[in-house]
Parts: sequence; structure tokens; C-alpha cells
Amino acid sequence: MKSKYLIIGSGQLGQELINLLNNDVEYTYHTMDPFNRGAYLDITNFDLLEDHIIKTMPEVIINTAALTDVDKCETDRNMALKINGEAVKHIIRAARVLGSYVIQISTDYVFDGEKGLYKEDDLVNPINYYGLTKLIGESYALSYDDSLVIRTSGIFRHKGFIPFVFSRLMNEKEINAYKGYYSPISAKKLSEAIFKLVEKRKTGIINVAGERISRYDLAIEIAKHLNKRPIIKEVDNVSNWIAKRPYDSSLDISKAKAILDFDFYSLKENLKYVVIK
Repeated sequence: MKSKYLIIGSGQLGQELINLLNNDVEYTYHTMDPFNRGAYLDITNFDLLEDHIIKTMPEVIINTAALTDVDKCETDRNMALKINGEAVKHIIRAARVLGSYVIQISTDYVFDGEKGLYKEDDLVNPINYYGLTKLIGESYALSYDDSLVIRTSGIFRHKGFIPFVFSRLMNEKEINAYKGYYSPISAKKLSEAIFKLVEKRKTGIINVAGERISRYDLAIEIAKHLNKRPIIKEVDNVSNWIAKRPYDSSLDISKAKAILDFDFYSLKENLKYVVIK
């Protein structure tokens, strides 16, 4: 069956893309099928992955699947490499056969966090295995001319630091905020940006993320948004973390701002799309 879009993965971003594209999309899932109409696919079974793409015959492939648990990537390196790196090679192999346009979702964690506000052409230097495997995935994607790597930061919908802060504030509980900066964006606004970039058929690398902010300041802003009096502590590390985290992995989004004609980046706009479960 021929489809315009194939979304690989049905996590937070995948769900928003499926909602946005509605009937013009087919999608795969691994752990859960949020809309009960997807195709189960283990993307580490590379033969089945290529076979599914070729049978679906999509014009556009958007790969949102990833092992994003940073500590799990550190402890299960083989699985992290398969999902975040090697699977992209096989997506690209199938895309070449079909002539499909590919969007690969990547991360701010390809940078070491020493300076922040990273541009697309800044030197990459991941400090954890998650960042390294996502960088390998980028390399495979960029080996194909008709591909776009979108680097983003702190995606949230019903999971992530921002929904966590909402929940803690509403339950009047203390919040520990890791010291450092990033550029969080809602899955909703990121999906809208992706759709517009597909229409423009952009290739190469582009940063699509929110405004640079520290997690501490972010928690304060959310408290104001909810009219709550927070108890927030800024911490240098979290005791059960295994992998290193970059101190300032924020992204320079000036290139995306010049291309996209809507507000995908402001904190005020993005906070509208938190889903509390």
C-alpha cells in the first residue's frame, strides 16, 4: 500500500505527527500503539525494517524512533547502537531504493555542553553514549542527499522535565532542577515545524528547538504560569544518574526562525501543549 508519510516510532513526537498528518500517514510502533492502527516493528530487525519501508512505499520517512534513556544507553551500548545508529543505515538503504525523502530526528546531546547556543556547523563532541549513537545515526542519514537531520532538545508532551515540574507543582512537592541549560520544545510545536520543513524539502542539518533556559528558571516560570509557590533546588547532579550530561546543550535556532514563519520556539507557546496524565 502506497502512503505519502511513514512515521517510524509512536512516542511523544510520533503521536503528534500522526495526529497532524491524520489519514495521510502510516506508522510503526514497538511498545504501544496509541491509535490502534499502526504496524508493529522492531527496528533492530533490519531485514524486516527495510522490507516494511519498501512495501509501504512512502514519499516521506520520518524517523522518530530512538532509545532516549541516556543512562540505559550507557549500560546497554549494543542496543543503543542498533536503535540510534545502525537502524538509520537501513532506513536510508530502503529510502535510496524508493527515492523517499528522509527526516532523521537527532539531539543537542551530540555536543559537549561547554559553550551552548550551538549552531548547525559547530564541532560535535558527545560526552555520553546516547549522544555518540545519535551522531552515528546522523552520519548515516547525511550520507543520503535527500535527507534532513533535525537536532532538537528536551522534547516534551506527557513525559520529560516540564510535565514532571507541572505534576510536582500541582502536588506541592519539592523539585530538584539539574544545573545547566537546554532548549526544550513541545512535541506539538516540533511536529508542526517538521511538517513545514517537509513541504520545503530542506536537506542537511537544522536546529529546531525552544528558547535557551536553565531548568531552574524553567521551573520558576512554570510556577508563575500555574500561580504556585514552588520549592525548587538547583543541583549539580542527580544521584542515580550514570551518564554524564552536557552543562549547556542549548541550540541556536536562528536558521529555523529564518525559514519557518510561526512561533515554534517561545516558552509561553510551548507550555500550552503539556499533557498531564
